[in-house]
Amino acid sequence: MKNLFITSLFITALAIGQSATAQTVDDIAKLNIEAMGGAEKIAALKTLKMEGTLNTQGVDVMITSTTAHLKGVRVDIEVMGTSNYQVANTTEGWVYMPVMGMSTAQKMDDDQLKAAQSQMDLQGTFLNYKEKGTTIELAGKETDAYKLNVVYKNGIKKTIFIDVKTNRIIKSLGKAKINGEDTETETTMSDYKQNADGYWFPYSVSTMQGTTLYDKISTNVTVDEGIFKN
Repeated sequence: MKNLFITSLFITALAIGQSATAQTVDDIAKLNIEAMGGAEKIAALKTLKMEGTLNTQGVDVMITSTTAHLKGVRVDIEVMGTSNYQVANTTEGWVYMPVMGMSTAQKMDDDQLKAAQSQMDLQGTFLNYKEKGTTIELAGKETDAYKLNVVYKNGIKKTIFIDVKTNRIIKSLGKAKINGEDTETETTMSDYKQNADGYWFPYSVSTMQGTTLYDKISTNVTVDEGIFKN
């Protein structure tokens, strides 16, 4: 009888523990927001400048990414003695890559522009996601990470993985048009640190092109919005 009582207590405690650790999409969103600095701080992020180096096929590429919240994004790329850029605002985008033989800037197609514009939301995926028209579905767990299927208002779909311990994004899966074909993409994020203003960012970001290591990330700096025009 005593053993039966102990077993009953164990089962009850286990059930309570499982209930306490069960997570909904809103729970996970809240935890991620807190892990990234809190809703008030994230909402106050208006500009972002990230400077780093990508090593791809033995070549060092200097990358500077500048974003103004919901206004524009620009990526400047210095490689092999050439100055390249990709830039987009709320209405159009341009690509200029002389390292690939381009002599003039080319206008982004609709898919490229949509992808670039999705990077303009500095508040991230989870803050006020319902108001933004984003839908999120919890698809279970994989290797100690919550798996979330995300559909943004503009139709872009991603699968995001959030570490169950840190509550920060560690991987993102999606699709991108490369040379006119839909290509599966994977981005992994690690080495999260706080910058001088107390915002959390992954200082190591890996894609199929290689790993970008950021050495300086500045927030709420003055940005001339003219840089988002061709």
